Parts: sequence; structure tokens; C-alpha cells
Amino acid sequence: MGHFIELRAADGVAVPAYLAQPQGEPIGALIVVQEIFGVNAHIRAVADGYAAAGYQVLAPATFQRVQPGVELGYTEPDVASGIALKARAEALPAPGVLQDLAAAVAYLAPLGRVGMVGYCWGGLLTWRSACLLDGLSAAVPYYGGGITTTAELARTPRCPVLAHFGQSDSSIPMAGVDAFRAAQPGVDVRVYAAGHGFNCDHRAAYEPTAAAQARAATLQFFRSHLGAGV
Repeated sequence: MGHFIELRAADGVAVPAYLAQPQGEPIGALIVVQEIFGVNAHIRAVADGYAAAGYQVLAPATFQRVQPGVELGYTEPDVASGIALKARAEALPAPGVLQDLAAAVAYLAPLGRVGMVGYCWGGLLTWRSACLLDGLSAAVPYYGGGITTTAELARTPRCPVLAHFGQSDSSIPMAGVDAFRAAQPGVDVRVYAAGHGFNCDHRAAYEPTAAAQARAATLQFFRSHLGAGV
């Protein structure tokens, strides 16, 4: 079990972040970026899972600037609330929540190489971080909504990227995935027989086979770029 700490962004804003630590010496450091549902029980469990694999993990509350203490479930009203909060966060003046993710990178940097993995909106933020932030050594966006827009396709990542998509994701059609692959030939793009949110075992969209395959690929990717481990 982890606990919350407080990060301080460059503009002075205090941002809570869930910190999960491995039992032994960390083999690396990871940032887990939330979906549109906040740093909820699922995201904390994801962070704990990466800690169990040997990483020191931070999951910042990326809604903090628009609404503190967000922890939603997956009902229709929760989804509507999350979409509205995402819109408010996306409307923040640049650099917006990226400065909170930069604070997480800075916190973990003394441990060595830092990786980032994000889901849903967090996948989009992970992609942007890979392209815009210094200090990341590897990034793994999962089904990042908006990642296939023209503006995002034009970005250039500064670190190795592994991107996971669901073949039947209605919010990211395969035409968009194909466009992303064509625009980003250096990115390792993986597509699974699943829909949006396939990694989340709190949702009806959970697809255990795809989730297991993507997690195995993600851990191997981080081992390759962050250092040896389990």
C-alpha cells in the first residue's frame, strides 16, 4: 500500500501524488498518469502493481488545478463528470497540467531513469510528456484519447515510446491508429483485440488477455529503457 505526498509545480501549485514503493531497492522510477476518473482505487492499484514489479511509482492528481480530491467510479454520471473535468483541464493556459507531471519527473529523477505510463486521458498526457518534457527515458501511452489528432501526430517524441491501442476502440478508430503509426514510425505501436479502457478491471470494457499482453510488453519495454529488473 502506498500513500499520498505533495509535489510542488514550478508555478508553486501543490499537487497530491500517490507514492507506491517497492519492497527492495527500486530498479527504476515510473509515473502513472490517471484516466479521467482521478487517482482512484484502480489507478492506485496500477501504481501498486508497478511497485510490486520493482519500481518506485508516483501517480499525480492531474485534476488538482481544476478540482481537488477527484475520485470517480465508472457509472455514466462518473463518466460525464470526468469528461467535463478533462475539458476544464485541457482548457488551462499552457503548460497546464504538464508542469505537474514535470514536478513528478523532478521528484523521481534522483533515482535514475524515469518512465511514464498513462491511460485514457493519461495516455494523451503521457504522449505529450514524451514530446515536450525533459527527463523521461521511456513512455507508454495506453489508448490515449486525442492522440491521433493532427496536432498530436505532428509532435516528435524525445524518448522511446510504446503505444497500446484497442482494435475495437470506438473513440480511437483504426484509421487514426494507422495514421499515428505512419506519422510516428519510431514508435512501437501495439493493437489488441479489445476496446477502450481494456486495462481497467473496474470497467465492463476490461479485457484480461489484452491487459496481460500489454502489461508484459510494457514491463519489458521499461526493463529495456530504465534498467534491469524482474
